[in-house]
Amino acid sequence: MDAASFAPVPVDLIVKAPKVLLHDHLDGGLRPQTVIELAAETEYDDLPSTDPDELARWFSEAAFSGSLERYLETFRHTVGVTQTAGALQRVARECAEDLAADGVVYAEVRFAPELHLSRGLTEREVIEHVLLGFAEGQQKAREGGHGIRVGVLLTAMRTATHSRQIAELSVEFRDQGVVGFDIAGAEAGFPPTRHLDAFEYLRRENAHFTIHAGEAFGLPSIWEAIQWCGADRLGHGVRIVDDITVSPDGSVELGRLASYVRDRRIPLEMCPSSNVQTGAAESIDHHPIGLLRRLGFRVTVNTDNRLMSGTSMSHEMSLLSQAFGYGLADMQWFTINAMKSAFIPFDERLSIINQQVKPGYAEVTDELSQRLAQGSV
Repeated sequence: MDAASFAPVPVDLIVKAPKVLLHDHLDGGLRPQTVIELAAETEYDDLPSTDPDELARWFSEAAFSGSLERYLETFRHTVGVTQTAGALQRVARECAEDLAADGVVYAEVRFAPELHLSRGLTEREVIEHVLLGFAEGQQKAREGGHGIRVGVLLTAMRTATHSRQIAELSVEFRDQGVVGFDIAGAEAGFPPTRHLDAFEYLRRENAHFTIHAGEAFGLPSIWEAIQWCGADRLGHGVRIVDDITVSPDGSVELGRLASYVRDRRIPLEMCPSSNVQTGAAESIDHHPIGLLRRLGFRVTVNTDNRLMSGTSMSHEMSLLSQAFGYGLADMQWFTINAMKSAFIPFDERLSIINQQVKPGYAEVTDELSQRLAQGSV
């Protein structure tokens, strides 16, 4: 079999392969040991366990509820321990290091400044310390031989009323590492159109933004995010399959919204493990990503919350390789999709594709080809 299409791909080669991540929450990716240490430092005494293995297991089990609302409850602890400048700087630094060690060459990591103000920090101070932490993490990763670039997305909570203020901050800091804006939180009852003022401001400022849509709520959420708000990308967007009909004979018919999303090449930030946890998908094997990839939607693979889902980019790619028979060629397709959809300038995206992504996949494909020839796979 050709090495580019061989599946499942060995995990060590998936880790080596360059990956691009567009949908990752800073407060959803803390190391369990860091959560415990920060809780002790900040006198946060509400953790369910102070043993790192037990705590990691608790986060995963608590998040596997089949409900987005219950899934979001787990963030009470990670947000609770990140209310100081030092804590924010540390988790951002470790985030960059962890992603780089997993082979991620470009990542956009999002967080909500308004959630980290309970101990006196201002939103600007929160942003500044997160950016400083990412800069430190990128430098440490480079020193360790793992080059990564991290862009920040500032998130506003759709259940609150601070979206215009956060949008203004994303523009204020866009030359300092912030590359875009997002809204997140419970979808049902909180449509994106509640935040039209923020989106109109961002469009006037030529700024990029994505919107969590089509995860816990269906097609109306996606339609509003695109047609009313003008989203550049869809966070998750998994419910777009509700506008696709697959007949018993295998033929497929796209509704008008699904056709529009595909034809306009609107990127879908899909997070397979997280979607299963929140009930947006039945299982990895039955995740809509398989159908959407086959139909040519601009699908990307993401982690969402690495702690809650007990995952990484390599793990997500490995799960898809096993479920759908994806090989390195498919992984490169997902990766280039993501890099094309990133919120950085075109020439910089092209440089990463041509200088890191394509050469990186050529290298791991050659290594897999050698293993296949030797019969060592």
